[in-house]
Amino acid sequence: MASGYTLAELKACLGGEILGDTGQRYGGIASLERAGPDQISFVVSEKHLAATRHSAAGALLVPPALAERISQPRLVVANPHAAFARAVGLFHPEPAPIPGIHPSASLGPGAQVAPDAHIGAHVVIGAGARIGPRSRIDPGCVIGPDVVIGADCRLHANVTLHAGCRLGDRVILHSGCVIGADGFGLAWEDDHWLKVPQIGAVVLEDDVEIGANTTIDRGALDDTVIERGAKLDNLIQVAHNVRIGAHTAIAACAGIAGSARIGAYCQIGGAALILGHIEIADRVTVSAGSFIGKSISEAGVYTSTTLQMPHAEWRRNMAQLRHLADLRERVRTLEKRLSELERKSP
Repeated sequence: MASGYTLAELKACLGGEILGDTGQRYGGIASLERAGPDQISFVVSEKHLAATRHSAAGALLVPPALAERISQPRLVVANPHAAFARAVGLFHPEPAPIPGIHPSASLGPGAQVAPDAHIGAHVVIGAGARIGPRSRIDPGCVIGPDVVIGADCRLHANVTLHAGCRLGDRVILHSGCVIGADGFGLAWEDDHWLKVPQIGAVVLEDDVEIGANTTIDRGALDDTVIERGAKLDNLIQVAHNVRIGAHTAIAACAGIAGSARIGAYCQIGGAALILGHIEIADRVTVSAGSFIGKSISEAGVYTSTTLQMPHAEWRRNMAQLRHLADLRERVRTLEKRLSELERKSP
């Protein structure tokens, strides 16, 4: 087939309805601002309408509500953002892994690698580890003993998987991930800390994706579990015995303390902090920068931050916080006196 796609060919892959088709073949996909006549872009909502009038894009992916308000050739789809994501994959497919094991890779006793998997340069695979079909392990990865990696997984360069961790199918780990390091388990004895052995593991279920330099600690006794389809951004810390529900998305720099339970379909904003041993219900959204210090039992949006203000004003406000307890007692006293006066009045 010739390079690129016509709208008819895209419809066959993405579904939808074609309007204004000229039969042109498009060679790529780009933003509204940068797309050229031989490229496709997408529109999510009415706020992008003005940009479409100035865009040189040859065709657009648009929602039904905007189909008649746009002049360019267009493919009308229920979810343009999702269709755009799929279209990017069509125009820029991930290269299939080249089967084989690089000569510089090291395999421990009993390690098993599927014949069609790819093992890059200087990869270390521990004893008894298993690498599934079509999985790709890029250079410099370290895979500990008895690790199990499913089919069609992708480990980018310099990922570390500690002993006994288990990955489902189609798991993606970006560079610098450390999966299965010891949790921060300590017991105080006399005048010093005693390390508590961490004998659990980490389980990443099917279609999980973990961003660069994110760390997920192994469980102390039971496993740390990231359920199917969950997506974690870069630079996140997940402590031991945490469980994150299916299809939850967590943005960069979040910190999740030990034994927290996060439900399915949650959205956790960047730099959010979640205390240990609490539970968060399904379909909860936590705003960026929030501190969650107690369990959340109902779906909804939760925020615990304050807006920025000039430093001098912040200092005045913080100084008043020290007097909140006294102020509360004074208000209670005044309310009591007011109630007594109301009872005495004729």
